[in-house]
Amino acid sequence: MKLFGTDGVRGKANTVLTAELAYQLGRAAAFVLKRDGLPDKKMAMVIGKDTRISGDLLEASLIAGICSTGVDVYQAGVVPTPAVAVLTRMLNCMAGVVISASHNPYQDNGIKFFSPLGTKLPDEMEAAIETVMEADLREVPRPSGADVGRVIVYSEGVQRYSRFIKSKVDGDFSGLRVVVDCANGAASAIAPELLRALGADVTAISCAPNGVNINDQCGSTHLEQLQKAVVECRADLGLAYDGDADRLQAVDQYGKVVDGDRLLLIFGEYLKEQGLLAEDTVVITVMSNMGLKIALKERGIKTLETKVGDRYVIEGMKEKGAVLGGEQSGHIVFGMDNTTGDGILSSVKLLQILRQRKKTLAELAEQMEQYPQTLINVKVQEKHGWEEKTEIQQVILTAQQELGEEGRILVRASGTENLLRVMVEGKQQEQIERLARQIADVVETVMN
Repeated sequence: MKLFGTDGVRGKANTVLTAELAYQLGRAAAFVLKRDGLPDKKMAMVIGKDTRISGDLLEASLIAGICSTGVDVYQAGVVPTPAVAVLTRMLNCMAGVVISASHNPYQDNGIKFFSPLGTKLPDEMEAAIETVMEADLREVPRPSGADVGRVIVYSEGVQRYSRFIKSKVDGDFSGLRVVVDCANGAASAIAPELLRALGADVTAISCAPNGVNINDQCGSTHLEQLQKAVVECRADLGLAYDGDADRLQAVDQYGKVVDGDRLLLIFGEYLKEQGLLAEDTVVITVMSNMGLKIALKERGIKTLETKVGDRYVIEGMKEKGAVLGGEQSGHIVFGMDNTTGDGILSSVKLLQILRQRKKTLAELAEQMEQYPQTLINVKVQEKHGWEEKTEIQQVILTAQQELGEEGRILVRASGTENLLRVMVEGKQQEQIERLARQIADVVETVMN
């Protein structure tokens, strides 16, 4: 059994990720966390979800499973993923749970757990949960009477998270005109209101969730609507979240995308100037643009590369003692403030920098030369073992020799699908597209 991927348990709701599986996960996780978790924590778990239609059925099953072990549940309702991390710490709970599939379409859903410290569960604890499930939950007790778990409807979760965000920013944003795209997701109930409370003039789009429109041609993975709205509204910038609001992508006043890499440069440079960038290091991933590494180096900032996935970024930050890390996709972690990627926190930090610097987002973003990248996803029968294939290694070597020091090649297996991802980066678009296609064709032939 291998249930947990890089971001919890995911699958099509009610076919792969069923109510029965959610119930079993709830029982197993509550048992393991109670047995192996921190002893001074409250025997309770915080549950939050995004706006997917399947969230209710999975939530009901999870709650039933958790309460059946004698553990209480704080039911926070629709809240961003980073809010669950914050509330888990604030309420001194043994764990937090998020029901979300992030930027995926509404048919998918996922279940991910946070430790009592608000971090992703370590691999060994996820493995322990799977072991308990493989044994058909035989060792999980069934308390009865007054010992079963209770459900506490925690409707003040959004307000507490909102106050937490406000406490992390100085000044007000009066005079800043902002368009916010909430992806019809968890940010809808908090981001526009929060930014208005901080003084910004806010136009909100994709803020009417109906259960099936989450991430539908909107949000951080579909920026076209936001780009158009920013230009039409003559806004200073646009902010886009994904379904669970742990990512941020921005758009400048001209409608140009400012992705996670450019945001990391803006944040890293600002923190270094303030004397707050621990170890003078920013943690990035192997997918981060070469232009980011070059721009950071020019500013005396070191980089630490990790595998793709915010959990690996956070692990790298912990190992290095860094306070800033993130991904091109917009997962940005401010280690001094929260324990996971937080799109809304990133938003207010960005607006604060714009106000203090008295510069536009376009001016700050242009400090980095972004190298062209091309990515090809190759469907394969088996995604493991490609590293040992001589033909694949030879075509990669030949392509890298052609690129020289002004480009790079990255081939990696998808964490969730039978795909090999071929990424080529360099200075010439035509060249990288041609080389990526050459490599992808060989991968497809050899692995199929």
